[in-house]
Amino acid sequence: MNLVAFLCGVLFAAGACVSGMVRPSKVLGFLDLGGAWDATLLFVMASALAIHFLAWRVVKNATAPRFGTRYPGPPSQTIDRRLLGGAVLFGLGWGLAGYCPGPAVVSIVSGATSSIVFVTAMVIGILLARRISPPS
Repeated sequence: MNLVAFLCGVLFAAGACVSGMVRPSKVLGFLDLGGAWDATLLFVMASALAIHFLAWRVVKNATAPRFGTRYPGPPSQTIDRRLLGGAVLFGLGWGLAGYCPGPAVVSIVSGATSSIVFVTAMVIGILLARRISPPS
């Protein structure tokens, strides 16, 4: 089980690096709709959706996951302050810094100060959020 999780992480990290998602300039270029828009991350998103679509077709009738004991329960359908606040913070962080949380963690390996600062701030934010409003 741990080997499968590790290999999935390696695959994610490689994909984030190859696609350029670990480079804030690439992400900010994608978000710059009014300027020099870089649409190449659309291919990353389209690829992710296509893989998810195919994977869902393979596992939708399975009673249990191949590498685990059970599937997680359905996500909450509640739209509350916690969800909206998290979405706003995620969007602001992504738009201002050019880092998405997963690729930011991957980019720490580069030693770039910006990624270290971003991930440190992200961890502090997660800890503060849990202290202020513990998950239900």
